[in-house]
Amino acid sequence: MLSIFATGFATSLGLIVAIGAQNAFLLRQGLRKEHVLVLSSICAVSDAVLISAGVAGFGAAMQALPWLEPVMRYGGAAFVALYGLKSLWSAFHVTSGLNPADAPAMPLMTAVLTCLAFTWANPHCYLDTVVFVGSISTRFAPNQWIFGAGAASASVVFFFALGYGARLAAPLMARPAAWRVLDAGIGVIMGAIALRLVTLQ
Repeated sequence: MLSIFATGFATSLGLIVAIGAQNAFLLRQGLRKEHVLVLSSICAVSDAVLISAGVAGFGAAMQALPWLEPVMRYGGAAFVALYGLKSLWSAFHVTSGLNPADAPAMPLMTAVLTCLAFTWANPHCYLDTVVFVGSISTRFAPNQWIFGAGAASASVVFFFALGYGARLAAPLMARPAAWRVLDAGIGVIMGAIALRLVTLQ
């Protein structure tokens, strides 16, 4: 049982550790120490729900709705691209470092809606959790839920570590140049994700 849990944990961690739209947003909010508990919880719970859906066999149901994939893909690409442009604009216009007094905090509702969009409007989240993790879990039947529990646990550990661990880099981000590099990097990542979404075959 422990080995199945560990396999699920390692599989999920390997999928989510790469920098993506959701991770980049949480990293930025973690650096600013804004709504970290709420946003980390949203990411972790959302992943757990999607993983549970995959283990329960909803990957096949998604494939039965051919219209859903392009709607999610192009809608997600548009949202990610707009956020990327916003980050690039900030990279070329920021004049200060990471000082809470320098800029207004993102309202909680705005942060929550943005985080939900990065999670639930991103087709890659569904491919990684519902389809990929769900399909692998079938190899461990009838103990697929232990695999799913391991995968969901990895999400909890990763997102809270990312959100709260980001503040360790806060002294570095007090330098305007470092903040510009971060925003520029996020902008490039978002642009690449948007381009990949619209060019998927």
